[in-house]
Amino acid sequence: MERSDVHLPGTEDAEIGQYGPTGRQLPAFPEPPALTSHGPARVIALCNQKGGVGKTTTTINLGAALAEYGRKVLLIDFDPQGALSVGLGINSNDLDVTIYNLLIERDHDIREVIQHSRVPGLDVVPANIDLSAAEVQLVGEVAREQVLARVMRPVLDDYDVILIDCQPSLGLLTVNALTAAHGVLIPLETEYFAMRGVALLVETIQKIIDRLNPRLQIDGILATMYDGRTLHSREVVESVVAHFGDRVLHTVISRTVKFPDATLAAEPITSYASAHSGANAYRQLARELIARGSAP
Repeated sequence: MERSDVHLPGTEDAEIGQYGPTGRQLPAFPEPPALTSHGPARVIALCNQKGGVGKTTTTINLGAALAEYGRKVLLIDFDPQGALSVGLGINSNDLDVTIYNLLIERDHDIREVIQHSRVPGLDVVPANIDLSAAEVQLVGEVAREQVLARVMRPVLDDYDVILIDCQPSLGLLTVNALTAAHGVLIPLETEYFAMRGVALLVETIQKIIDRLNPRLQIDGILATMYDGRTLHSREVVESVVAHFGDRVLHTVISRTVKFPDATLAAEPITSYASAHSGANAYRQLARELIARGSAP
C-alpha cells in the first residue's frame, strides 16, 4: 500500500459531538430534504491564487455530492488549463465553442455550450487554452468585471447551485467570477506557504464587496490535502482556525491517491470510489454548506 493512500484521520472518522480535525466539536449535518423545485441558483466561486490547493478537485466532487442530494448543479470551468473539463471526460480542445466564446462574442447562448456529465444533475461549461486570451481582450470592455454575470444570467433559474472553478490568479477572470458570485469557497492546502496567501485573498474579496459586489460573502475556508499523521498539517489547521474562526469549515479533505485516480478515470470520487472516505468527506461538505445556508 502506498503511503499516501493509508487511511488518514479526517472529519469522516469523528463521531458527531466529538472533536474533529479543526479542534472544534463536530456538529450534526443531516441529510438535506429533497427540493420541490429548482432555481434560482446560488453561485459559488472556488478561489485561491495559489495553484495546486484542490480547487478543481473540490469543484468536481462537491458538485457531484450536491447532485447526489438532488440538486441541479452547473460547473463553470474558468481556468484556461481546462482541468475541470478533462476531469469529467470532456475533451474541450475539440470544441468550437467554450466559455471563452461566451465572454468575447455576444452571438452565443450559454445553453449551446453546456455539456452533460455522466453524473445525473451535473452539467459543465467547458474551457480550454483559448480562455487565456480573454483577460487581455476584456480589458477594453465596458463593465468588464461583469461579463461572466451577463453570460450566466439566462440559466440562473435552471440550476440550484453554480460552482465556478477559478484559475490560480487574482486577475480579471477571477474578479469576474467574484463579481458574479453570491459566495466564495476558499480551498486551502494544509501547508504553511499556502496559508500565507489567504490574507491577501480575503483582502481582495473585501475590495470586490466594497466596489463591485456587496452581496458577496465568504462561505468558508476548506482545509484540503490534510495529513493527520504530520504535526505540520495539524498546526496549519490550528493556525487557520485561530485566525479565521467560524469561517473555517468543519469538513476537512484528507490527502489520498484516490483523487488523482478518479481524475484519471474522468469521474468524481463519489462515483469512482463511492464508499471511500474522500467521497464521504465531500458528501459531508455538501451537507455542511446546505446546513450553513450556503447552498439550497
